[in-house]
Amino acid sequence: MELAGEATDERFAALEAERAAASAVERVAPGLATARGIRRGRLPTLAYTRGASELVGQADADVASAVAVLEAASFDRAGTVAVRARNVRSSTDVSTADAERELGSVLVDRGFAVDLDDPDHELRVCFAEDVCLVGWTVAERETSFGSRAPTDRPFFQPGSMAPMDARAYVNLAAGPALPDATVLDPMCGTGGLLVEAGLVGARAVGSDAQAKMATGAAENLGHYLDADGDWGVVRGDATDLPVAAEAIDAVVFDAPYGRQSKIAGHELADLVAGALEEAVRVAPSCVLVADRSWSAEAEDAGWTVDTRFERRVHRSLDRHVHVLRRA
Repeated sequence: MELAGEATDERFAALEAERAAASAVERVAPGLATARGIRRGRLPTLAYTRGASELVGQADADVASAVAVLEAASFDRAGTVAVRARNVRSSTDVSTADAERELGSVLVDRGFAVDLDDPDHELRVCFAEDVCLVGWTVAERETSFGSRAPTDRPFFQPGSMAPMDARAYVNLAAGPALPDATVLDPMCGTGGLLVEAGLVGARAVGSDAQAKMATGAAENLGHYLDADGDWGVVRGDATDLPVAAEAIDAVVFDAPYGRQSKIAGHELADLVAGALEEAVRVAPSCVLVADRSWSAEAEDAGWTVDTRFERRVHRSLDRHVHVLRRA
């Protein structure tokens, strides 16, 4: 698996993959991991995994070693092929052009024809520090995150979350249940988390205390999802959800940041604590994103904190990502 993001995102990326698409994810080098039990149909829906390949072999990070792995491998394939080599994060001095040429020659000698535009098979050769992984591509991440930039949505408000991050948080919360999952955002804002939930196949349900936000979120969901699809947004209080117990598979929400003392009539601490209590009533899994740790409040509400990440947004803001399961 080829992990996306920066070096500081690797643990986050590995957990997203393990929650939503694979098992036994293990980092082997910067930007590279191995896994078992892959759900191939879920791989393109990951945010922080570039793609995955069926492993042919592992070698030292030089072209000769990669060639030796391919020459020793047996595989039952025919047709056209392309070799794509990567120097992950520029962490080696390997020439990717040399790697593509020499491994391509091995495949030509074994009866393949080269087609760089639309090959039947793609061989991935990834070099990172002192490791090389060689494998046949089985899935690649969708590349449309940029086309859903918050500023391009029909309804936009400053502070909206980037689609790539929103997708990752949905996968962390609902991954095991996807695609047959119902995902709730009780503080949905402009609906960015719900859009990503809908695009990975979940039923997206949202509420927001502000009528303007609930209406705007519905406008955004109607734009990116089927206008008559399986989603819904209402005006509602996150501390008193109009949702039956156990009706939701996963809750995911981006809590208000501490710029206001009251939000929709609630003190911030009371709002987050109340939302966590409602979340544990309706769902077994939750991801809470915030500008500080709410771990104590989560535990008081009945959650177990599986893990918590601190992710830098910019110099004055770190996001605290709480991955929760019902205690």
